[in-house]
Amino acid sequence: MVPVPTTDPAGLAAGAASLPLVDASGDLETPLLAVDLRHGAVPEHVLGDAVERARDGDRLLVGVTGHDVEAPATRALAEALDLTLTEGDAHDDAPLVPVPDAEAALADVAAAVSAHPQAALVLARLLRITPALPVRAALDAESFAYSTLLGGAEFARWLGARDPRPEAPPVPDPVLLDRDGDQLTVTLNLPGRRNALGRRLRAALIDALELALLDDTVKRVVLEGAGPVFSSGGDLAEFGTAPDPSTAHLVRTSASPGLLVHRLGGRAEARVQGACAGAGVEIPAFAATVRAAPGTTFRLPEIGMGLVPGAGGTVSIPRRIGRWRTLHLALTGAPLDAPTALAWGLVDAVA
Repeated sequence: MVPVPTTDPAGLAAGAASLPLVDASGDLETPLLAVDLRHGAVPEHVLGDAVERARDGDRLLVGVTGHDVEAPATRALAEALDLTLTEGDAHDDAPLVPVPDAEAALADVAAAVSAHPQAALVLARLLRITPALPVRAALDAESFAYSTLLGGAEFARWLGARDPRPEAPPVPDPVLLDRDGDQLTVTLNLPGRRNALGRRLRAALIDALELALLDDTVKRVVLEGAGPVFSSGGDLAEFGTAPDPSTAHLVRTSASPGLLVHRLGGRAEARVQGACAGAGVEIPAFAATVRAAPGTTFRLPEIGMGLVPGAGGTVSIPRRIGRWRTLHLALTGAPLDAPTALAWGLVDAVA
């Protein structure tokens, strides 16, 4: 078990999170700091200093509280910290992540940060800024962060350890279009690859969404996936194949399916099913309405690759469930079930 350095609001106010993050050799010093919020009221001046330290800190800050989620320290610090684990019933309180056992959940977060500290820290800092930016600017910020990590040691290790996988064979219609009156149904059509978003499928999806944007007679766009899975995310066979990180950034931001779904506004509906991962969660979250089939699960696996979500997930998902729960979902890489996704607002209906 990874040891977790812990402080309390008074320690945070005194500078526990403000020591240098990187030592003289470039190694990270204590990237994660837990903040124990289980000790009741905190003097107002101490609480104010703790909030300011949390907002300005370099480290990933995780609050821990028990069932008493109404404690003043919890209420005031939750929004400033990167996430807060609580054993209380807090489904309607976005800064709080309800868990059965806060200490066990903290250990899981600590293990993820220890395994991929660079990606975890980059994601935490990114999520502090993307919810406040316009969508296009936030997508640029996400891509800058993603491209930086493409050149990092953590992604290189994942890339070197993965099993080789052949690229998807070309198919005549990677995306199907069906027009019925004023509704356009756009169906991802690579069920044999779990609708993984490789180059061909991504290009066809962009063409379909741009068509819908240009046609004022299309009043409703329904995005679906053929087969048992809406989408398993990016095609792993293509990870790491860009010529360089700067080219990857320009390709990623010049044509974003998530941005196009966002621009469709209230016209866009996503219908998802199966084990949705990565881009298979991030892109539908831009839709005005997301409907999930019973049994659908949602997972963000990118931290385990030494990356951050790169299909718009740091933009779309926080706008639905908050940056705190987005960070927890990404750090743990654990699947979120459909009822919890509905309670949190990641989906609008389970049917």
